[in-house]
Amino acid sequence: MTAGSLMAAEMAEQPAILRALIDQREDLLARVRATLPAPPLRVVVLARGSSDHAGIYGRYVLEHATRTPVALAAPSLHTRYGVDTDYRGYVAIAASQSGRTPEIVTTLEHMRSRGAVAIAVTNDGESPLAQSADLALALGAGPERAIPATKTFTAQLAIFALLAEAMGPVPWSPADWATVPAAVEAALADPGPADPVAAGIGDARAAVVLARGFMFSVALEAALKLKETTSLLAWADSTADFRHGPIAVVDSALPVLALSATGPCAADVAEITRDIRARGGQVCSIADTPDADLPIPLGVPEALATIPAAVRAQQLALALARHRGLDADSPAGLSKITATA
Repeated sequence: MTAGSLMAAEMAEQPAILRALIDQREDLLARVRATLPAPPLRVVVLARGSSDHAGIYGRYVLEHATRTPVALAAPSLHTRYGVDTDYRGYVAIAASQSGRTPEIVTTLEHMRSRGAVAIAVTNDGESPLAQSADLALALGAGPERAIPATKTFTAQLAIFALLAEAMGPVPWSPADWATVPAAVEAALADPGPADPVAAGIGDARAAVVLARGFMFSVALEAALKLKETTSLLAWADSTADFRHGPIAVVDSALPVLALSATGPCAADVAEITRDIRARGGQVCSIADTPDADLPIPLGVPEALATIPAAVRAQQLALALARHRGLDADSPAGLSKITATA
């Protein structure tokens, strides 16, 4: 079996998984709306790992929809410090691909016992997390055998976007959903651009991934995928935060990956890209522009363009692993379920 073949095969499943979720859109919106408490809605998101990155995306789209602050939970406050928080009036959304991470299950149970309406986002509708929730939303992605999460991550992005749509106004129309699986198919049909970017990163020890706004969650996930598959010391930063000090680390030996899509944050990413290059740094891009190193199709609204952008990041992680002679399917020392408690 070719190194990374499982990861590649699971990446290829993503258009069908996304279409299946989109086909369920009306039913999912109705189920969510029937579960929500009376407005104003207050939301807290609970997750770890790749699911946490999807949850950060959720924070952006849910706050856009509810027009009230959305919190990211700190599970250790409950599991380690024993803090007894009042969650009356809250919607607690817990995301876990397996639905079996003990810390996430325990914390959601605590939130629900303290008054929250609990929603589980998981790939296993029969998992402990699903059983602990008032409403379980199954990703329907099927078994994920490669260690790096691919199809479950993009499915989680789609579910969080649909949750936002159930709660209020969102920056896309119902018709825009059709552009998402088509854009993912286009990216998957064009894997070639990942190879020269991987070759450019080569044997670098570290890298930076930059984005802002909706795309920031994908920057976090891209950095994680690069770390998981290649042991590259990649970290993600908001373009706004990177400018406040970290930009000092830029030099010609530090690869930078910048993510953007047409929208309010694209100018910020373009500006910092120019500044990094002026300092002698090398920047590659995932963007919906003709000159992007890893292009994503035009016409997908910024908030949904996160999904094809995530696929481009997956392709880069797989290409870099192969460039380095590594098997992305089974990175050393990692397992599919991390049993934090």
